[in-house]
Amino acid sequence: MARPRTPLLDRERIGAAALQLLAEQGEFSVPQIARALGVQTGSLYHHVDGRAGVIELIRERVCAGIDGGTLDSPEPWDRSLEAWARSYRAAFATYPRAIPLLMTTPVRAPAVLAQYERAVALLLRAGFATAQVMPLLTGLENLVLGSALDLAAPESMWEPTPRTPLLAEALAVQGPGRAEAAFEVGLAAFLAYARILRGGSGAAEPGDGPGPTAPGD
Repeated sequence: MARPRTPLLDRERIGAAALQLLAEQGEFSVPQIARALGVQTGSLYHHVDGRAGVIELIRERVCAGIDGGTLDSPEPWDRSLEAWARSYRAAFATYPRAIPLLMTTPVRAPAVLAQYERAVALLLRAGFATAQVMPLLTGLENLVLGSALDLAAPESMWEPTPRTPLLAEALAVQGPGRAEAAFEVGLAAFLAYARILRGGSGAAEPGDGPGPTAPGD
């Protein structure tokens, strides 16, 4: 029998099947991936290092949606970082069920690590101390991923009672787009703090870009 022109199994197909399972049911297993691809479970281990390897394939596929080019932009550092954060959030908002899994497993995928390398380089070029870089990136990542997950939540997250009149009033005057408004507040606060940490006054220094526009401005 002649061999098929297209291989039955490769890393691309494994990653796609795993991400689809994760998106549909919030979890996956290596045997489930094998069944979805119509192969034996053992065949997958010729292409990936078990479950951990599959997770990194998922990470690569999700992170491929992030525009890493913003990190090399000639724009001021804060505008570049803001654009990266927005692209990062949009990529993960497409696959909210992947967030808990990817947030709790170490990053090993070379393509993803390369993007972090560029983010570190951006902050170092901007004048941040090396010791400041990872707390800033981790803080931004927590904001971005938390907000991406929030986009999958119901618009109304609280059910006030007669015993919570202040909460009821605050919710009544809240406009639509709860998750978007919250992200804008968080991102503006993060960038303002980063400018202060860099040594500025809290306002953008000459040549720096402004922070994101607050909702309602």
